[in-house]
Amino acid sequence: MSQTLRIASWNINSVRARIDIVERFLKEEAPDILCLQETKVIDSLFPEGLFRQLGYRHMMINGQPMHHGVAIVSKVPLINRRVEDWQANGEARHISAELNIESTKGVRLDNVYIPAGGDIPDREANPKFGQKLDFLTRMKDWSDSVSSPTILTGDFNVAPLEHDVWSHKQLVNVVSHTKIECEHLAAIQDAGNWVDIARHFVDPSQKLYTWWSYRAQDWETSDRGRRLDHMWVTPDLKDKAKSHVVHKHIRGWGKPSDHAPIVTEFAF
Repeated sequence: MSQTLRIASWNINSVRARIDIVERFLKEEAPDILCLQETKVIDSLFPEGLFRQLGYRHMMINGQPMHHGVAIVSKVPLINRRVEDWQANGEARHISAELNIESTKGVRLDNVYIPAGGDIPDREANPKFGQKLDFLTRMKDWSDSVSSPTILTGDFNVAPLEHDVWSHKQLVNVVSHTKIECEHLAAIQDAGNWVDIARHFVDPSQKLYTWWSYRAQDWETSDRGRRLDHMWVTPDLKDKAKSHVVHKHIRGWGKPSDHAPIVTEFAF
């Protein structure tokens, strides 16, 4: 008998500042697992109490003050936990764990927050862009070595396809949609033969976004979005995925993140 698991991913842009909408999301949507990026809090101040009250008793957190930070909060037991530091600079950007229930034995969940890369798409003029490309290169090396069924999710800070942005023509030289970033992400996808779950369910010819800038006066009407948040799986898990939803309306909740949560439902 299969077991359904709903796995969510959300760049929350400070988990403590937005704890009210996190609580509302968990009560209304009740995913089994929530992967958070940009938690912006040291581990000792992570709001574990709220998650435990809501039934998310299994947690893996890797944070730092004011910047970055990733977390997995889960109703499902987590084992064989790992913290990865691809940049070797201590930034909290990647954690993984194995989902420890009978139907998911050996299935790993990786939660990643790829660097944004600054504003100028030039390695020499903007070291942050170089850092991003180096991170993607090391992520490809990791992808080459993946040998178990794996779910890879998080804020990739790259919108790789033409209809992952509101205007390919206007954004082709803007960080997150430049040719070199898209090529790096494609190389990672090819290295692991990853299946992009969103585009498995939504044809690449259709517009699909997960992020809308705070700078937009009316983000919903202008709808100038980008698909920066992703859920990928190794090929052996493709048929386990049954649906994928971007909860766009949550971008409009009070004191929102600029990202909307994504949720994939699996039947293991």
